[in-house]
Amino acid sequence: MAEPSELRARAATAGDVAAIAAIYNQGIADRVATFETEPRSPANIVEWFTGRHLVVVAETERTGPVAFAASFPYSDRACYSGIGEFSVYVRRDYHGRGAGRAVLAALIDAAAAGGLHKLTSRVFPENIASRALLKGLGFAEIGIHRRHGKLDGLWRDCVIVEGLLERSSAEDQR
Repeated sequence: MAEPSELRARAATAGDVAAIAAIYNQGIADRVATFETEPRSPANIVEWFTGRHLVVVAETERTGPVAFAASFPYSDRACYSGIGEFSVYVRRDYHGRGAGRAVLAALIDAAAAGGLHKLTSRVFPENIASRALLKGLGFAEIGIHRRHGKLDGLWRDCVIVEGLLERSSAEDQR
């Protein structure tokens, strides 16, 4: 069992796409973290390395990547530039071992260094572990999208989370 100190987070490279696809496919199969239902191939993941996305992995020396976090532009509209929509996935055998925290903390750092203002995501209400991780890293639950999408024929709710990465002087004065 890896200790959290053995985990190392770093920017993902195209050489990580097979591991990222495998981790993502576990999340798709488990049906607790995404509305996606079709497995992803490495060819699908390599498209993330176009310069518009932030992708980080957490790895151990022995295992290679065990988790990834990715941020995509929230919208193409100019008023939303600086906002990233993110996802975090952890290999099943690394759940509860600090990999999610390591990779999300690295994504937050990369997003702030890249000039993003905010990260946002949606989480299934029953995904208690993810919600605790997000709260622990400073994300706020700001609402619920009711019956936001269908998964396996059922409408599912999503908890909306956001984390501000910087504060403007006007916000500091409130």
